[in-house]
Amino acid sequence: MITRREFLIGLSGAGFAAQPQKKRPNIVLLLLDDLGWRDFACYGHPVHETPNVDRLAAEGVKFTDAYAACPVCSPTRASIMTGKYPARLHLTDWIPGRKQWPTAKLLTPKFEQALPLREVTIAEALKPLGYRSASIGKWHLGGQGYLPTDQGFDVNVAGDHRGGVRSYFGPFDLPGLEGTTKDDYITEKLTEAAEKFIQESAPKGPFFLYLPEYTVHIPLNARKEAIEKYRRKIGDKKFPDATYAAMVESFDIALGRIRKKLDEMRVADNTVIIVTSDNGGLRYEGSSKNLVTDNSPLRAGKGHLYEGGVREPLIIYWPGVTKAGTVTNVPACSIDLLPTIVEIAGGKAPRDIDGVSLVSLLRGGQPPQREALYWHYPHYSNQGGTPSGAIRKGDYKLIEFYEDGRLELFNLKDDIGERRNLAKAQPKVAAELHGMLKKWRASVNAAMPQPNPHYDPAQADQHLTGAEPPTP
Repeated sequence: MITRREFLIGLSGAGFAAQPQKKRPNIVLLLLDDLGWRDFACYGHPVHETPNVDRLAAEGVKFTDAYAACPVCSPTRASIMTGKYPARLHLTDWIPGRKQWPTAKLLTPKFEQALPLREVTIAEALKPLGYRSASIGKWHLGGQGYLPTDQGFDVNVAGDHRGGVRSYFGPFDLPGLEGTTKDDYITEKLTEAAEKFIQESAPKGPFFLYLPEYTVHIPLNARKEAIEKYRRKIGDKKFPDATYAAMVESFDIALGRIRKKLDEMRVADNTVIIVTSDNGGLRYEGSSKNLVTDNSPLRAGKGHLYEGGVREPLIIYWPGVTKAGTVTNVPACSIDLLPTIVEIAGGKAPRDIDGVSLVSLLRGGQPPQREALYWHYPHYSNQGGTPSGAIRKGDYKLIEFYEDGRLELFNLKDDIGERRNLAKAQPKVAAELHGMLKKWRASVNAAMPQPNPHYDPAQADQHLTGAEPPTP
């Protein structure tokens, strides 16, 4: 059996062979946690102030139909790192996952508790091309033995097995953030670490900065002055939430600081910046009645396969390449980030991935060709989502609910809110998409939930807080 090191050396001479390029661009990938599709001002939020994000969108390409590969975090993060669907990776829920509800209708499948070391990450794909890489922020793809530095990154700050922090204020028990105090705010500390990495790396050659923020995941914490600013702006309204708004703004400030550091190091003109999120905005968590964010006109949110749970903001700025102010409705997905980044860097992505490169589209050319986009979430979510799968082909999207086999078909062009179920009105379309979905599941060897012998209809729905009712 060949070692992982031998495998990667082989890739450097084959699947990731470099293309001739004088100066490889630096790449900065900023990933927000639980940020909804319209939480930035440039995506239509009426209250949040995000001038730096808005500027980035005005300079680059803004995607209106970009998706996370899963409605919860760890699987999407794995898809970003590998370019593969979570179903293929058998990493289909957040780590360690929700405990099995004893009387639920289905028994959910076991899944990987870390990103397998056999998978090739973006950092490992870029290493043969001379890149220095850092992961600064939330990792949530495994602990000891599976940390960023075990997956090709040269630097790891604040990344471990955990999916969140107890408070956004220190002290923090996270790698590289020792010595922090109660006055430290984690978004700011991550920005400081990112600035340091840029300063150290810029003179040496190309770098890849992966900055997976903890914000805007609960608990909601922000600096008092920022919260008061939004309380004055919102007035007597109970919603939007002033603290959440302040957290969104904290990311915007971080983006501004990073761009300033790129300018100071004179590498801004050769640095690609990508901003996106890991799943849809969180509406409700568990039994809480407090609305966190609103994804409307999209339906539902985190934990659901409706658009509110998987549609994401995605902005890509490539200096000298992307045409300023470009807005595209071409569907894209988190699985596309690895092949896109590797091609930007002048390499070739491996053949066994699911994503497609967006480089041609970024250059103003033809969009990538693919049959459809797919989702597989065989779990019960903390937000009321039930085991389900989905496919989007063209304007049509079909969701299959595994508990009862119910199908819901929507035309997203006419019904972005997914309120009119067309499954009965257009049975041929529903049958075609359902057949494609089943065929895809078989092709990736997707693990399916099984009937629960202890199913109790009287108790089964008690855990489905925040669940979406079926559409007519």
